Amino acid sequence: MQNHVLRTFDLTKKYGEQTALDHVNMTIEKGDIYGLIGRNGAGKTTLIRTITGLVSKSEGAIELFSHKEAKEIHRQRRRIGSIIEAPSLYPSYTAYQNMKVRQLTLGTPEEERIDKILKTVGLAATGKKKVRNFSLGMKQRLGLGLALLSNPDFLILDEPTNGLDPEGIREIRRLLLDLNESYNITILISSHILGELSKIATRYGVIHDGVLVDEFTNRELEMRCRQYLRLQVNDIERATFVLENKLQTTDYQVKDGEVLHIYDLLDQSGNICLVLAQEGVKVLTIESKGDDLESYFLNLMGGLQHA
Repeated sequence: MQNHVLRTFDLTKKYGEQTALDHVNMTIEKGDIYGLIGRNGAGKTTLIRTITGLVSKSEGAIELFSHKEAKEIHRQRRRIGSIIEAPSLYPSYTAYQNMKVRQLTLGTPEEERIDKILKTVGLAATGKKKVRNFSLGMKQRLGLGLALLSNPDFLILDEPTNGLDPEGIREIRRLLLDLNESYNITILISSHILGELSKIATRYGVIHDGVLVDEFTNRELEMRCRQYLRLQVNDIERATFVLENKLQTTDYQVKDGEVLHIYDLLDQSGNICLVLAQEGVKVLTIESKGDDLESYFLNLMGGLQHA
């Protein structure tokens, strides 16, 4: 059974001679919180606007909920709730009134749904307070509430924590996790801040100059960012025997035939060198390696910048 919520196939968007999206192939599975990462201007918003139908594609194809036909794509987009760039709010209206206007637009008359959603996004007690007097975080949560009115299966959010203070960011994070876990809503969230996305995302895509250069799971990201000891030795076969039989570890990898990446015993570099030497293995170099999440992203972007 297919569990794809979204797939794109060589999705391309051109504005005259400028290519904003360049043959993007991405996959989002049901239940994912998919973090779309890229610098400002990398193509995140253009990709989101193309997926939601706000701009037309130039080439390629979009598949939504396993449907590719144009008429069916239009129908399936009704299952999407989105905030793109900033939520559209009426500043002189209350939260409830904003929700009511959107509900009338959607043609979903259930009054109790508004109350339920306002409670979900933490705005049930705002009463007659006008939106113009809301904090930025409250406005973002109201925007989420508006996106939830259509009872979406797929939520698309463009930089939803942009400009928020740490408490506002935590509120949005808790809300998104709850929507994903309690309501089984699949979420696509764009950001240029990997450190924040890493606290909620289950899968990532990296976009650079309109090209989706990589996709990976949170587990794969953790592996890429693991700290390790890098050892270059003169006898790799003997060294691996010593690691497994003398130092009692199998948490290592062999790279390029003569380099070891050891992922545990990180505080025992001296002992590792001593035991290897006692067993006839010469350590040519040893160093501690590994990125934190932000460094990994910056290094990846820097490498692409100079590719």
